[in-house]
Amino acid sequence: MAIVTFTTDFGQHDHYVAAMKGVVLQIAPKSSLIDVTHQIERHNALQAAFIIRQILPSFPRGTIHVAVIDPGVGTSRRIVAAQYAGQIIIAPDNGIVSLVHRDAPLDALREVANRRLFVGQQPSATFHGRDVMAPVAGHLSRGAKLTDVGPATDRLEILDLPTPRRNPDRSIEGEVIYVDGFGNLVTNLGREDLAQTFAARPDAHVWLGDRDVGVLRQTYGQVEPDEALALIGSVDALEIAVNRGSAAEHFEVDIGAAVVVR
Repeated sequence: MAIVTFTTDFGQHDHYVAAMKGVVLQIAPKSSLIDVTHQIERHNALQAAFIIRQILPSFPRGTIHVAVIDPGVGTSRRIVAAQYAGQIIIAPDNGIVSLVHRDAPLDALREVANRRLFVGQQPSATFHGRDVMAPVAGHLSRGAKLTDVGPATDRLEILDLPTPRRNPDRSIEGEVIYVDGFGNLVTNLGREDLAQTFAARPDAHVWLGDRDVGVLRQTYGQVEPDEALALIGSVDALEIAVNRGSAAEHFEVDIGAAVVVR
């Protein structure tokens, strides 16, 4: 039996997460069930895309990831099962796999359409996580093949992701794409994106809008408590933080805030 992970915007108040887990366990009772998070901001596909991208390298081949951030539930939007690096992501086709798709080769892509794998003859129009995605994950965990879930497809919804912009003076511009639970501002500027800038300008400063965050640091403890800093974080991207504080609150910014290294 496989590992099955769950990433949703359901929160912990209701029965939704437990219902999905119960469906998987009815079909594949020896599956290992892992909660990634159920605190995705409601309907925020980019946040979910970031989370899924970060967890994938930590799980073994054969893992099945169920991601339910689904404002289009009950409409004509499709559900897909995408395989990357031997792991399967089951999700609405609304861009949740965008960052994984950017960084990893796609092994296979199927539309989830085989009703024999669903719960009941008429799945709920408002809870495909329980009636479609969870049972499909259960059957895959129990040994069903990816080809069993539905027809192959080459169509996949990809988010319009912001990309870094390199300037003639070797400076580079990006933006905040994720705010973690500590209030750290994670940008779309990866380590490799920054290499050329820092090779030309070893003492380049990081700017958040018109505010100078300073030179690149190695760790939070290099500045005083409540002082801001910029560093390459655990996801191998530039982030702006406040030692023992929240950069999001300190700077009063959110996703989309402009970041320049110059």
